[in-house]
Amino acid sequence: MEKKKPSRQQVYTLVVQIGRKEGDGLPEGATGAALMIYASGVDEAEAVRETVAILKQADTAPLDVTGYGTLAERESEGHDIPDEERGLMQRALDENAVIVAQMTPFFGEEDATIH
Repeated sequence: MEKKKPSRQQVYTLVVQIGRKEGDGLPEGATGAALMIYASGVDEAEAVRETVAILKQADTAPLDVTGYGTLAERESEGHDIPDEERGLMQRALDENAVIVAQMTPFFGEEDATIH
């Protein structure tokens, strides 16, 4: 009989591009937004699925998700990660949550894509 391994939740940094949708809470005149999110999951695919599901429940229209990896992966790539960001990542892990850390609205056609 195999022992089941305990779930190994990790926190992933994601950037989600959202479009406009009735009741989305974006500023007037915005064409969409980029959300920087910390999401827990056993792997990045699970973190993305949970994030998209929660954003849809929140009346937003997720269009694209870019994953930037775990804290350890980002550190190995030389990312500077301030204490405030680390705190939000820890909170996402502790609460098994999806946390929107930053929202940047897009205005006009030029801003409609993440560069």
